[in-house]
Formats: sequence, structure tokens, C-alpha cells
Amino acid sequence: MSASHPIFRAASSDYTSLGRRAAAGAVGGLAGGLVFGMLMAMMGMLPTIASMVGSHSAWVGFGIHLVISVVYGLILSLFFSIYLRSWGKGTITGLVYGVVLWIIGPLLAMPMMLGMPVFALNATVMMSLMGHLVYGLILALVATAMIRKAHS
Repeated sequence: MSASHPIFRAASSDYTSLGRRAAAGAVGGLAGGLVFGMLMAMMGMLPTIASMVGSHSAWVGFGIHLVISVVYGLILSLFFSIYLRSWGKGTITGLVYGVVLWIIGPLLAMPMMLGMPVFALNATVMMSLMGHLVYGLILALVATAMIRKAHS
């Protein structure tokens, strides 16, 4: 990719650097991941996450969850930072992102990896929706705060 590729430029006419956007996504993803991870621990879901790599350890599940959380935070801040410039847009973006991640993760990817039916709705999956909404909201609000601070 050349230096003129869109990922290396700010997502709008102002000049939020790639590094600032990456930091905002990583910190936001970690913050949202920690809160969502605590919710998952209380629900006993971390061993299920660990089973994706052949483990049953809640700690392994928590580690995997945090890595995924940071990666998803980076994706949001690097490719969609234009929606993280105001509190209103950031809030909506975070909630929509949480729903998208819920569809991708517990409804599609995770069941496929574990040999379970995809798009199966049950109480656990619906609780997971709540966790993904919380994650997306925290991620987006932390990233919005960091991006806005870069412009003040």
C-alpha cells in the first residue's frame, strides 16, 4: 500500500494521524473488552471462548477475548474514525458496531468453529447481544474521547 492509501490518511478533512486513530481503537477496544470480559466471566462464558483454541481455561478465554477486542477496536478506529468525531455519532456508531460484531461472532463465526448451528437464537446468544452493545458503546466513546482530544 502506498502512503496515499486511505488507511494512512485521516478519514476526513482534518488530520487525525494513523497513530492516534490506532491508539484510540486499541485503548477503546481494551476498555470495552475488559468490561464485556467481566460480564462473560460472570456468565461462565470464557471457557467457551477458550474452546475455540482447544482449551477450557477461563484465563485463556479471557486472553483470546481481549485480543479480539483490541483488533476490533483497531478496525473501528482505523476505517471508521469519521464517525467518531462527535458524541452523538460515536454513540450510534458504537451500538451499530456492537450489533455487527454480535452477528459476526456468536451468531456466525463461533458456531461454525465449534460445529454448532449458525444463527441459532437462544437466551445465551441474546445475553451476548447485550454484552456486544456494551462493548461497542464503550469502545466508541473511549475512541471518540481520544480522537476529540487530539483536536482540542
